[in-house]
Amino acid sequence: MTTVLQVLPSLAGGGGVERGTLDVSRALVAAGWRSIIVTGGAADRAVAEAAGARHAALPVARRNPLRAAGAIRALAALIADEGADLVHARSRWPAWLACYAASRSGRPFVTTFHGAYSAGGAVKRRYNGIMARGARVIAISQFIARHVAETYGVPPERLRTIPRGVDLSVFDPARVEGARIAALRETWGLPAGRPVLLLPGRLTRLKGHLALLDALARVEEGLCCLFVGSADAAHAGYRASIERRIAALGATHRVHLAGPCADMPAAYMLADIVAAPSLRPEGFGRVVAEAQAMGRPAIASAHGGACEIVRHGETGWLVPPGDADALADAIRQSLSADPARRAQMAAAGQAHVRGNFTLEGMCAATLDVYRELVPGAP
Repeated sequence: MTTVLQVLPSLAGGGGVERGTLDVSRALVAAGWRSIIVTGGAADRAVAEAAGARHAALPVARRNPLRAAGAIRALAALIADEGADLVHARSRWPAWLACYAASRSGRPFVTTFHGAYSAGGAVKRRYNGIMARGARVIAISQFIARHVAETYGVPPERLRTIPRGVDLSVFDPARVEGARIAALRETWGLPAGRPVLLLPGRLTRLKGHLALLDALARVEEGLCCLFVGSADAAHAGYRASIERRIAALGATHRVHLAGPCADMPAAYMLADIVAAPSLRPEGFGRVVAEAQAMGRPAIASAHGGACEIVRHGETGWLVPPGDADALADAIRQSLSADPARRAQMAAAGQAHVRGNFTLEGMCAATLDVYRELVPGAP
């Protein structure tokens, strides 16, 4: 049985790296392959096993050069013991370990660029460069593919662009009952009949919450704004700065810090507009893809992967990063659109996602990459 080993620091957090690993694991098992996930802690075992994988906890999470040789030996032993046919790394430090372990074992090595790493100096550039050393290098968007080719010189024969995919069995408006939407509205204390602007994402400065607040101050009072996402201890100060800005704008009655949400499909359906005003380019732009799958127009910063998802004026709006005036103008355009125009945008957005950004497409393309390197794989 063909066996693929994926390695990353942790499965906690629910970001693109973790979701992609679990999605591919399920696809491997469904295709009759065997999946192994290696992370830095035993706490990930239940999550990995729920995705059909065998889990192994090895010291791959924290950068520790003193433990690198031992970690490489442990990974190489696992590859041999489990008969892994291919090793796929999704993060830089685990990739250094996995690259050497795969080489020792004579197994093909694959990497995925989930973002455009900041280059910094020569040392940082070399550290990042491990992600360009795969026999195949997967980029999660055309934006990332260009970055990888231009910055690290990865040639076309090794580079594969596989956009992240939306699970349309989950993000489907027809599957969201009205009771789920009503429950969220009640939980968050939102008045009926007022339009809702939703910004999903962790409370980190790069997500652009403050720019959106400044835009909100330029828009009529009737609009409610929801920030859905958590802030970890490292970003507690940023949450406080958001709260101060809300108070300074006199907007405590119309801006809600909702915290994390376990029912994002219902949250999208509750919203009239979804915003993704990131200050730095994101590798893909999961929020805007999910919003469009749910038939909601998205307003996104005009950089990174979002430019491949949002078709300006057709499925949403693209605005200059950090430009509160442009954000406010896009919000007004969305609010003033008549029902026929909104329905047209919803249909265009859903068609664009179905044609280009599905979970099935992402997983099928990833398994095809594995087949390129494992002769005889089913």
